[in-house]
Amino acid sequence: MEKRNVTSLSLILVVLILVGIIFASRIDFSTQSKKVLWKERPLKENAPKVDKFKRPDSFVELIKREKPAVVNISTTQVLSPKKFHPWENRDRGGNPNPFDDFFDKFFEDMPKSDLKRQSLGSGFIISNDGYILTNNHVIENATKIKVTLSDGREYEAKVIGRDPKTDIALIKISSNGSLPVAYLGDSDKVEVGEWVVAIGNPFGLGQTVTAGIVSAKGRVIGIGNYDNFIQTDASINPGNSGGPLFDISGEVVGINTAIVASGQGIGFATPINMAKEILKSLKEEGSVTRGWLGVNIQQVDETIAKTFNLKDTKGALVGDIIADTPAEKAGIKRGDVILEFNGKKVDSYHDLPRIVASTKIGSVVDVILMRNGETKVLKVQVEELKDDLIIKSSTQVTDKLGLTVTEVDSLEERRSNTPPEGVLIKGVRKGSLAEENDLRVGDVILEINKEKLTNVKDYEMALKKIEKNNHVIMLIKREGRTFFASIKLR
Repeated sequence: MEKRNVTSLSLILVVLILVGIIFASRIDFSTQSKKVLWKERPLKENAPKVDKFKRPDSFVELIKREKPAVVNISTTQVLSPKKFHPWENRDRGGNPNPFDDFFDKFFEDMPKSDLKRQSLGSGFIISNDGYILTNNHVIENATKIKVTLSDGREYEAKVIGRDPKTDIALIKISSNGSLPVAYLGDSDKVEVGEWVVAIGNPFGLGQTVTAGIVSAKGRVIGIGNYDNFIQTDASINPGNSGGPLFDISGEVVGINTAIVASGQGIGFATPINMAKEILKSLKEEGSVTRGWLGVNIQQVDETIAKTFNLKDTKGALVGDIIADTPAEKAGIKRGDVILEFNGKKVDSYHDLPRIVASTKIGSVVDVILMRNGETKVLKVQVEELKDDLIIKSSTQVTDKLGLTVTEVDSLEERRSNTPPEGVLIKGVRKGSLAEENDLRVGDVILEINKEKLTNVKDYEMALKKIEKNNHVIMLIKREGRTFFASIKLR
């Protein structure tokens, strides 16, 4: 009897141990499956609920907690004398500076050895084992990266991954796993008017703290296709780049990225959720792959909405379709207005590139669009994003818009024996409607109010049909892409 009891007890213990192992295993596997590179504040550590819109009496406790995770970054870049000038030798379009020859001669007697250029920035630690988030432009082309912690410890860092399109980079320093980390928050929950704190290394002065409010969200400042900045009046200066923007609970909601050089109190931070989306790719692959649709798009304004029978200005207007792309294969057409992609609303045309980029490559998704006043649903298979006109002597005409136009021909059309499209803008009169609406020499006008143009005569006839005080909707081709321009006659 005693032996049976002992046996039963042993069986019970074995079962309990097995259940415990299975339960523990489930917890462990679950944790591993959800494991991410960064850290978020555990629920048990959440501070009492704070009023985001009420200025705290002091930021002292927040700074004491979060400052250790913020780092200063110093980079060295080796430049050959041939490529070195104390200024950029190319304009933003990559074109040679006309003064290059002059300065090359002026500096021809300089030492021929390599030259070193140093720059400063900021970053913040996101894992105990030394992963650090910063801006791509802080470490781009660096031959050496030095990271200094708030306690003075210095490390040499290596680049793990870079994404120039969002200006985000991931670097790493060696660590025994005990480094302080900054908790990442949810930038989607950030609201205009709430308090934020920036920590960084402005002008190389060392760690500096500034505070302000969120001035705006979703700012597009022309840096790239994925602009979606948080605007703040917390002071952000050269050297702050790559540093964290904290909310008042001490969670990172943005990466300080850009400033308006000509203004004060205007800084921009990349939303931290944008970084979260690509961190796995940066760590594992060193770069980011994105989905691609193959359209050139533009904003829908009130005039365009009225012309295309739209009820509001939401969506992205398709100005052009690139040949042999997912968009063309799916049947998307020029003039379509994309309202939804893969279940996500396209409120502004700036939303579409971000939504498409984050869509899984190879997936087939629904695209909801408006075409000629009707709603259509198309299927599109997302592909991976992979990174010349000749003037034909002919009749010229200057019109009431202030444009001088002429016939146009292209090499491609000439080879394929297809008729030329549009008229070429050869001149823009100063102070004219055309200049006010940013039409430029070299632009090609393909359509006026949906009427296709093949020559100057078509252009003149189309303009004659338009009465005073009415709008002209032009389809313009510029540098290989097309878009719509809206001009009100007067």
